[in-house]
Amino acid sequence: MSLGGGIDRLLINMDAHPDRTLGARAMDCTVIAHEKTAQIFRTRPSAFKAQGEETGADWESIPGLGSVRWAPPEISFLNQMSLHWGSSPVLLEHHPGPSHGAIWVHLPEEKVLFIGDAVMKNQPPFLAGSNLKAWLESLDLLLQPEFKGYTFISSRGGVVNTNTIKAQYDFLKHLNEKLSKSTSKKPNPAAIEKMIASLLTWFKAPSARQKQFAQRLRYGLLHYNSRQHFTPSYTSEDQ
Repeated sequence: MSLGGGIDRLLINMDAHPDRTLGARAMDCTVIAHEKTAQIFRTRPSAFKAQGEETGADWESIPGLGSVRWAPPEISFLNQMSLHWGSSPVLLEHHPGPSHGAIWVHLPEEKVLFIGDAVMKNQPPFLAGSNLKAWLESLDLLLQPEFKGYTFISSRGGVVNTNTIKAQYDFLKHLNEKLSKSTSKKPNPAAIEKMIASLLTWFKAPSARQKQFAQRLRYGLLHYNSRQHFTPSYTSEDQ
């Protein structure tokens, strides 16, 4: 992204994930996000340090990443926000699922919808801070007639079609059903490893990324399970 286009620009954080928020300060502009995303930044240290448990995120593959100062959102909203930057409006809409503060960027006149991590092409989702029920509801909305003819743009994979959206829905529905049947009151590492092997078959991932994607599922499932059974107030949305 060019930084030489003048000062009249805004940066929209579609959620709090470090993969997309680590470089925000370099943009040197006003940052907008959902209020739940802004709340996460308020509880973070002022600087990010590359250490801790691996989550399967893309930033973890960057060598020599040291301390990075965050750029917290300066403007936040709850349900919807309209930007009148040019001749057609830009709508920011709250659609939880991948995280509680996940949003879409909607260009209704152009029929373009940026959907963040709601749909991830050919890779497993981040589950630690997710709400699967809300996520399925958001995906179902994308498949409704009101979005017929739209171009959907994912944060991970670019343009996606309805077949990719349906595949994401089917995967999350399958996962939600498996997790709902679990009677364990605490994470069972052996059972989770077995589940990971099964879940990875849903994705045609290159062999070089299999380890990363397995760790993404491992971290996500362990923390999702823990959050359901032990600490309702716990959040891992920034992982």
